[in-house]
Amino acid sequence: MATKKSTELATQATNAFAALADFDMGEAMAEELDGLDLSFDRIKIPSGGGLFFEMPSDDPDAPEPVREFNGVILFHHTLHAYYKSKYTGGNQPPDCGSFDGITGEGDPGGRCDACPLNQFGTGENGAKACKHRRRVYLLREGEIFPILLSLPTGSLKELTRYLKRLLSQGLKSNMVLTRFSLCKAVNKGGIEYSQAQFAVDRPLTPDERKIIYGLTEQVKAYSRRVGFDVDDTVEQDAAPMVDPDTGEIIEPLT
Repeated sequence: MATKKSTELATQATNAFAALADFDMGEAMAEELDGLDLSFDRIKIPSGGGLFFEMPSDDPDAPEPVREFNGVILFHHTLHAYYKSKYTGGNQPPDCGSFDGITGEGDPGGRCDACPLNQFGTGENGAKACKHRRRVYLLREGEIFPILLSLPTGSLKELTRYLKRLLSQGLKSNMVLTRFSLCKAVNKGGIEYSQAQFAVDRPLTPDERKIIYGLTEQVKAYSRRVGFDVDDTVEQDAAPMVDPDTGEIIEPLT
């Protein structure tokens, strides 16, 4: 028999995403962003081993420092970006880019796994000339518009572990509320960097899942239209990623 407290918690959980039930992201964007650059607010991961995310706020010059936060991972995909000359900011597209980690579009283009620019040692400090990241579109409780977290190479192994743990329980990333946090890690070169951590806060209710699934499909449809940003191209750890415990080279999640 359900207690009053458990009933209240279930009601609060359902209400956390209730505003999404009648929300059509595509229609909203068409009306409000017609003729404007399509973009999502971004959560930034600090450099140098910082432990606070930079969360978007009403003032773009004053992001809110947050130690941890909760959100539903709606959709995530790999992102490769290669610039012949150093990236200078803005939405400048790369000379060659890939949204699936399989096929590059541009110069040189072609298969990513066979590309010489996809090898360690071709970029600065022994890194790859083609930068690898993982775009994570997520939704925080009480909000109706997704935000974007661009994960650097050093956080991809933790994300892989987290996704595997979910799959072993028969869950996908958009079926749970995820808690995001940061820890300080050190690569083999002695450089400190901020590494994202992931944990399940709670499973979503059946009603929440129905709402979230609809938004997931909308985000997938728009994800390839999102322009590149400095977060997608700069490796904050600035060195080849090596597991600090095993010395193993960390390969990106694809």
